[in-house]
Amino acid sequence: MEYINKYVEENKDRFLEDLFGLIRIPSISSEKSHKEDMYKAAEYWKQTLLSAGADKAEVYETKGNPVAYGEKIIDPTLPTVLVYAHMDVMPVDPVNLWKSPPFEPEIREGKIWARGADDDKGQSMMHAKAFELMVKTNTLPCNVKFMIEGEEEIGSPNLPAWCEANKEMLKADVILVSDTSMIAPDKPSITTGLRGLAYWQVEVTGPNRDLHSGLFGGAVANPINVLSKMIAQMTDENGRITIPGFYDDVLEVSAEERELLGRAPFNVDDYKKAIDVEELAGEKGFTPMEHTGIRPSFDVCGIWGGYTGEGAKTVLPSKAFAKISTRLVPDQDHEKIAVLFKEHFESIGPKSVKVEVTSLHGGPAYVCPIDIPAYQAAEKAYTDVYGKRPVPVRSGGSIPIISSFEKILGIKSVLMGFGLESDAIHSPNENYPLEQFYNGIKTIPLFYKYFAEMNK
Repeated sequence: MEYINKYVEENKDRFLEDLFGLIRIPSISSEKSHKEDMYKAAEYWKQTLLSAGADKAEVYETKGNPVAYGEKIIDPTLPTVLVYAHMDVMPVDPVNLWKSPPFEPEIREGKIWARGADDDKGQSMMHAKAFELMVKTNTLPCNVKFMIEGEEEIGSPNLPAWCEANKEMLKADVILVSDTSMIAPDKPSITTGLRGLAYWQVEVTGPNRDLHSGLFGGAVANPINVLSKMIAQMTDENGRITIPGFYDDVLEVSAEERELLGRAPFNVDDYKKAIDVEELAGEKGFTPMEHTGIRPSFDVCGIWGGYTGEGAKTVLPSKAFAKISTRLVPDQDHEKIAVLFKEHFESIGPKSVKVEVTSLHGGPAYVCPIDIPAYQAAEKAYTDVYGKRPVPVRSGGSIPIISSFEKILGIKSVLMGFGLESDAIHSPNENYPLEQFYNGIKTIPLFYKYFAEMNK
């Protein structure tokens, strides 16, 4: 650890400046106006990898946003680690809730505040700097490849085809990912499971134009009222999702595994206090950690229609819209669920309106075994830096491409996350503790060390 700590201490200010340069690029993949920024981010990554010591780095085209790829092959007979990360970020709305400009990173309270500070620019930059550290100190024990994509936040629609076309170039023994979180700074954990995802946009149309709510209200169906009632039917009084066939393929977790997962430290009162709610919800018969780790969920991510401006406007709207998602668990097929929801939701609409469901994106769940060398190497690395053996946890989040990697490339992924629940990813005032950023840079080289030793 001594040479690692020394290198990080001597270069930590430069590490931050390099991260800030990446953060300042507003690489929002869901907004077409930022297409040029995706290429700026890809070029930034190319130069970052070359400066860190990559033998080569290139920006590759896809049918959507670009992919930055780099590699350093020190010996073809040695193991190869493929690092996956993403350069795109979520939109910043509502921008008025940010305490500082989202693409102008600031250090306050020992944290980096900016969009992408954690997800995933901060966590991905840790890998570039850990790689640099190993190259510059001549301690790199195996081959390294980097694949940084630009569409993770919109479901990675074009990366599977790119991986299929570049299978030979992407050959590796394990995929290393830092796009998840830990329980707490003093309670390290490794994510062993991710939920899958299915995501739709719903459009409900009533009259052929907005109407006067006094002259027509009560006689004509209001699309917003109808949509609200339809959404309310999607879960029952026990918190179960009512889509016919939805639970048919759910992998039920054994009592033994539930007991193991329950050992992870969790305080319900602290959890409620952190998000300022008096009571939690969820499927009956399961704990809050099980709700987000091993059970599927249904959420309305956005809903709009009619008049939302300042003051009052008495209007009966022509249309209402919603963005809806389900988080899925192992064995649920996201494409099958996408069809089940569309058929069911369109079928329960009354004849007074027209209902149209459009599938936007999705992906399957993923589980990482804890008995493979890569997991065990990660476990040892965390233990060295944090002084505690990490707890295996299943995350409620989704990284749809991870399962695709296993299917296309035949490689397992190990999820070495350093984010925290308090980092507010996807929300205003996203942040990332400096301590976590530097600890990640210190932990990653140890993963390489132990992984290489275990694969001799």
